[in-house]
Amino acid sequence: MKKINLRDLYPFYHNDLFVEVSDEVAAALAEAERMERNYIRRVYWNKAYFSLDAGDGIEHEALFVALSPCELYERKVTAQELRAALNALPDTQGRRVYAHYILGMSKSEIARAERVHEKTVRTSIERGLRNMEIFLKNRI
Repeated sequence: MKKINLRDLYPFYHNDLFVEVSDEVAAALAEAERMERNYIRRVYWNKAYFSLDAGDGIEHEALFVALSPCELYERKVTAQELRAALNALPDTQGRRVYAHYILGMSKSEIARAERVHEKTVRTSIERGLRNMEIFLKNRI
């Protein structure tokens, strides 16, 4: 077990607060700090302070750190769970939720395309979201 000072990690701590953490956590915190220092050094060394008017994506790369493999995997699993929940819905609800949230269609556009009242579409989407929530809660 190693002791770390939370004041070094969090700017809102004004006094020293020492906490014992496992060796793995201490190693992960040290690695994160090294990576952050290296990233700042690379940005400074390469003079990667670009105008936001460039429009070629360089500023995005300089401002945002790439996702870690764990974050990429978590996003993939979340997307799979959402697809499974969407596929578990009845056809009409699934089609309407997909059209509204994935395709970006408005509820009135969906109602016109299916030749039904907009309130029917709104109710169907709300029920579909509730069913997806129940499905996801049961899987956890």
